[in-house]
Amino acid sequence: MGAGDAPTAAKRLAFLSSGTPEAEEARLRLVEKYGDSPPEEADCIVALGGDGLMLRTLHNYMDTGKPIYGMNRGSVGFLMNQYRESGLRKRIAEAKASIIHPLLMDATNVHGDEFSAHAINEVSLLRQTSQVAKLRILVNGHERLPELITDGVLVSTPAGSTAYNLSANGPILPLDAPLMALTPISAFRPRRWRGALLPDAARVRIEVLEAAKRPVSVVADHDEFRDLAYVDIEMDHNANLVLLHDPGHSLEERILREQFGY
Repeated sequence: MGAGDAPTAAKRLAFLSSGTPEAEEARLRLVEKYGDSPPEEADCIVALGGDGLMLRTLHNYMDTGKPIYGMNRGSVGFLMNQYRESGLRKRIAEAKASIIHPLLMDATNVHGDEFSAHAINEVSLLRQTSQVAKLRILVNGHERLPELITDGVLVSTPAGSTAYNLSANGPILPLDAPLMALTPISAFRPRRWRGALLPDAARVRIEVLEAAKRPVSVVADHDEFRDLAYVDIEMDHNANLVLLHDPGHSLEERILREQFGY
């Protein structure tokens, strides 16, 4: 499936809800109307909730290649389509597909324990205590910033650039831009450093300086690991996530609109 293509015959649908009363009521009505298949057998997974559910669904079915069509039954629905019960199979057949790649994070803590996780939005490093973090940043093995004194720093995908990255005054990236955003969170020194745009083939290493005195955690979307020693972050081009949106409301269009929405 290429960018812009959607399933031509989504006969078997799997409905997932966030579990809230509003989302669960919608799921029951849609199952009665369209039937329900197990996610592993479905042609398309329909997620009913907000952006949190969409991220969990993308994570849970990352290795299947199945397209995800979300309808908003939550509080935040940037990744979701408008909720309507009628004509669902036709909407899915006419939807535009956005192909996104997640970040792959490999982290090591001060005890030598190793952890890996994917992030669809961003990987963020955050100070754990009142002590400000001190970080060293390397790109493709070359030191680029010997010491960043900060509350934290994050690496964002284009798809996630309108989330935490934007709140931290990072740049909005077009969905098809071959870039990652490296953005500081409340930097103290160097005070004027606003971050960097990196090619999506880059490998970023962030090392924690004075880790015992200034502990730092790392968060990949919703997976958190504490007492970090260092982390390696890169785009996982082998993972293709497929989001479906109604014509005129694609993820690419929504991100573009955000740049003119201030």
